Amino acid sequence: MSQALRRPLTADELQHFGAEIDALRARTVADLGDRDARYIRRIFAAVRWTEVLGRGLLMAGILMPEGWLWTTWLAGAVILGISKILDNMELGHNVIHGQFDWMNDPKFNGKTFEWDIVGTSANWIKTHNFRHHTYTNVHGMDDDIGYDVLRLFPEQKWYPAALLQPLYAVIFALLFQWGVAVQDLRLGRVFIGRITWRQLLKESAPVLRKSRRQLIRDYLVFPLLAWPAFWSVFLGNLVANGIRNVWTYTVIFCGHFTTDAQTFPKSIVKNETRGQWYLRQVLGSSNLSGSKLLHIMTGNLSHQIEHHLFPDVPANRYAEMAPHVREICARYGVRYNTGSMVKQFSQVIWRIVRHSFPSTPAKLQPSLQAE
Repeated sequence: MSQALRRPLTADELQHFGAEIDALRARTVADLGDRDARYIRRIFAAVRWTEVLGRGLLMAGILMPEGWLWTTWLAGAVILGISKILDNMELGHNVIHGQFDWMNDPKFNGKTFEWDIVGTSANWIKTHNFRHHTYTNVHGMDDDIGYDVLRLFPEQKWYPAALLQPLYAVIFALLFQWGVAVQDLRLGRVFIGRITWRQLLKESAPVLRKSRRQLIRDYLVFPLLAWPAFWSVFLGNLVANGIRNVWTYTVIFCGHFTTDAQTFPKSIVKNETRGQWYLRQVLGSSNLSGSKLLHIMTGNLSHQIEHHLFPDVPANRYAEMAPHVREICARYGVRYNTGSMVKQFSQVIWRIVRHSFPSTPAKLQPSLQAE
């Protein structure tokens, strides 16, 4: 692994590094207003209209001449998948972070917004907003390191079943929304006797209710509305959800598991200063370079570094904040990890394959500060 820091920063450098990041955040927050509100309302409208168009095309297949049937079906499935991506990434993820709470619009309230996946927003707030963003890439504290499914770093314990993790990774990508849904349930506890099946079922109730609603809507209500094309619409919804799952998985893994992404021991959070926390976010995250369309379709998680520095700042501002963050990092000798999706995801694939085999743990950096 290449060095993400030319050397540990001194306490004074860390203080100034943190102050510059804080100042950038303050300038951006002070400028929030109408254009940001218009942006998220347009995204909301885009989600709704692409859903209407996608579902309409899936249902319209029964009215099309035979030669147009599959073309219409495929267009409907893809457009519905795009709608679900936008809902998940640029709308749901960012609203649930509280990025638009300042609007005082109930429709964009991060505490009450619910999105189009089987997992509940309440569980996501706990596992993602709090646990992952507070303890980013800290072993034993951030459950997103491998999601208890994959071994992606040598510091994670190797076990023989890891040999099959390239297969697990594909299954996990296809079912990613389900992995998100059950993450906070920690299903392994029931198999080692920490909780009973009855307790697990009780804890699972909110997720089961949400999952039931999603399944009934996508795989019963809409297919029945298209009768006699029930199975055509059923399959179209299945494909749309799969498109969203694989895309979300790819974006999230590119943001956290590239070659230069660092992980840390639990000791690093003891007495951690704001500057040290900011530095850990930069060292543990990776960006994606690309077009404005890519940024929108990733929920601006193509700016994963900026998102980890400013999780409650509207994500549509990350593109203009990124050059300033990169310049600050350059002055302090901090690696700013960015690259194309092809480059970053190829590194993720290599991690998945490499660490399916035993590997010697690297020495975790115990401190980000010079002694």
